[in-house]
Amino acid sequence: MHTYRVHPDISVLADYLEVPGIGFLPVNAFVIHAAQPVVVDTGLGLPDRDFAATLAAVLDPADVRWVWLTHPDRDHTGGLFALLDAAPQARVVTTFAGVLDTSNGVCLSSDCFGAPLPTAALATAENATEMSPDELRAAQLLWATIDSPWVHGVDPAKFAASFGPLRDFSPAAVLSTHLPPVTGGSTTLVATLLDAPAACPFTGPDQAALEAMLAMTPHQPVA
Repeated sequence: MHTYRVHPDISVLADYLEVPGIGFLPVNAFVIHAAQPVVVDTGLGLPDRDFAATLAAVLDPADVRWVWLTHPDRDHTGGLFALLDAAPQARVVTTFAGVLDTSNGVCLSSDCFGAPLPTAALATAENATEMSPDELRAAQLLWATIDSPWVHGVDPAKFAASFGPLRDFSPAAVLSTHLPPVTGGSTTLVATLLDAPAACPFTGPDQAALEAMLAMTPHQPVA
């Protein structure tokens, strides 16, 4: 994990998860520096990750007052209990909603804007502009079809309308848990997702491919 400031009020705690056969999925958490500091998501729960120690590089964990979990999947809650041990005054809030900070125009998004990327370096890049627009579009559509296979059965008009609130927000930047920061607004990101219902459906691995992927994955010893 590494940390950086993406905005005067926001730090990124950047990590990634290698998905064999797919790519490297960014896994970001965020710190909103404020009178009552907020941590958004708590990263991966893997033995070689120390979320509280990484957080301490940008903020004393004891100063955390709010922990916002975008949703309770394991890749968003991995460091939660260690953080709560280190932040006894923190309160936890969890919901499926995104967060728009109206004071700075930044939208913090969960799984909506995600993309598995070809290298770990790109997955932890400090700006999505480090890849070409075509590469980003292809990776976004791949993620949409993997993470939301139901998208192929939606009414395209209703699906497009569901992005109305985000378009009305018109955020200046989008910080997603599964994508490097996008600091030029959300217009292109949304336009790509509007094509997801018609994108080629993702076909998962067969048994032979699954066994090959498992063979590539380091095994943790059983305690």
